[in-house]
Amino acid sequence: QVQVEESGGGLVQAGGSLRLSCTASGINFDEYSMGWFRQAPGKQNDGVACIDWSSTHTFYARSAKGRFTISRFNANNTLYLQMNNLKPEDTAIYFCAAVSFGWCPPGQKEEDFHFWGQGTQVTVSS
Repeated sequence: QVQVEESGGGLVQAGGSLRLSCTASGINFDEYSMGWFRQAPGKQNDGVACIDWSSTHTFYARSAKGRFTISRFNANNTLYLQMNNLKPEDTAIYFCAAVSFGWCPPGQKEEDFHFWGQGTQVTVSS
């Protein structure tokens, strides 16, 4: 049984930082590329960042470039998202997802990812 679980969300003031974590079990973690998505109220689920199985390649949405860093530690089946200089528009539920490719799907489309967590809420106050 595959389980994906996010943690690390919370309430932070604008300009602050948070680090999200995601653990995955029931899969060979180092054979999967991993992505972070987010969904704000009333909006679609958007890709934020993706990292391939070996951490060789990372991809970021325009809104995340320069502020967010995706990383992974395969020995612990863990994915991270370091978020700095947070803005109120970053407020959303953040989801971790796994795709059974060694590379990140072009465009980081939601439908390409196979396993999902339940999400963790990030709220940025102004």
